[in-house]
Amino acid sequence: MQASVQSFFASLKGKKIALCGIGISNTPLIYKFLDYGAQVTACDRRDRVLLGAAADELEAAGAALSLGEGYLDNLDAEIIFRTPGMNYNLPELKSARSRGVIVTSEMEVFFDLCPATLIAVTGSDGKTTTTTLISEMLKAQGKRVFLGGNIGRPLLPEIEKMRPGDYAAVELSSFQLISMRRSPQVAVITNIAPNHLDVHRDMDEYVDAKKNIILHQNAFSRAVLNADNPLTRSLADQTRGQTLLFSRLRPLEAGAYLDGDSVMMALQGRAEKVMERGDIRLPGVHNLENYLAAITAVWGYAEIPAIKKVAREFAGVPHRIEYVRTVGGVKYYNDSIATSPTRTIAGLGAFDQRLIVIAGGYDKRIPFEPLAGPVCEKVKLLILTGATSGKIEAAVKSHPAYDPLVTRIVYAQDLPDAVRIAHETAIDGDIVTLSPACASFDKYKNFEARGSHFKELVAAL
Repeated sequence: MQASVQSFFASLKGKKIALCGIGISNTPLIYKFLDYGAQVTACDRRDRVLLGAAADELEAAGAALSLGEGYLDNLDAEIIFRTPGMNYNLPELKSARSRGVIVTSEMEVFFDLCPATLIAVTGSDGKTTTTTLISEMLKAQGKRVFLGGNIGRPLLPEIEKMRPGDYAAVELSSFQLISMRRSPQVAVITNIAPNHLDVHRDMDEYVDAKKNIILHQNAFSRAVLNADNPLTRSLADQTRGQTLLFSRLRPLEAGAYLDGDSVMMALQGRAEKVMERGDIRLPGVHNLENYLAAITAVWGYAEIPAIKKVAREFAGVPHRIEYVRTVGGVKYYNDSIATSPTRTIAGLGAFDQRLIVIAGGYDKRIPFEPLAGPVCEKVKLLILTGATSGKIEAAVKSHPAYDPLVTRIVYAQDLPDAVRIAHETAIDGDIVTLSPACASFDKYKNFEARGSHFKELVAAL
């Protein structure tokens, strides 16, 4: 174990630590901190009934609990760890900071202590797939890789196992980045589009959070930016180290790009063919972009044979245009990760026919007008459910290309009803995809729960 890591955990003995959010990121930390002698309070908005056995298990391990609506009120703590999805600017956290309480997060501490080479990915779309591709390419090269972050796996509990020479492939959300003041050795921004405006004050705050992934790099770091996304490309003026781009649309002097059907990588005046576009097993132009980003990130760390091996074998991450099954000649796909209009647009583009699409959900206050054109072009039946149904319908119907005889819009009470309508309507050769363009929080804990329910419903047809 690195001396700095050992010193950090030793310093926790006797400290009063509150962890806000009993979930995937914080639960392993609760047990870790208890093992090192900290006085831990586990806090969650859910009450004991909703937490179920988890509450009993944490108390049995020695943690105190602060549950329910007032779970952040008057916390007696020297250090507060917020969960990744918690708003950094909550009044309760501001109040704690004003009292001299340290407010941090699992990822901030991990970045401060990590002995491995950090390769981190953020963006509005494609984060998880790109991060996973980076991890798979490094592993195919024989590297020891730790994959985690916003992807659903905390890394601080694993830090004692990490050594110099290892790699950490990390997905970072805007909520994690907003308070971070350390950047990775390799930083990737897949794209930036409106998202999470229900939490961020405005688009400027959202963009500023994303920028933290590059702002604290040094001259020997690498920034990987999407040349086809104007907002992302504009950040090249703010990088300090090596700046590489990736593009599906044009050749580049430095970075990965598509030339006809060839995937190329250019660096220092030399362009090299990496593979053919047809080598990529995952469908959709958005996944081509994810590969271009990942190739640019690992260039020099992984060689072409390892990159091609992953392209040909990697079958994708669950809930991302995930094939579920074929019923009566109708194919069903789970694209529950499509929690914003741009993700749904990318999902529609993965198919070369008109689709039956199930959409709608929690309102993140993102405009749906950009979605309207692609829906008019690619959707034969739009099944709407959830809090945003009316907004999506209004956006589609106001588009000049909308034709009710070509794109029919119907409402469903919930996801089971939507699957029933799709099943009763679809004919041999149709494709049904769950691609909501919205978050799931009006009905489900997260997009994974929504996608899993969809797969269960399709399996039962």
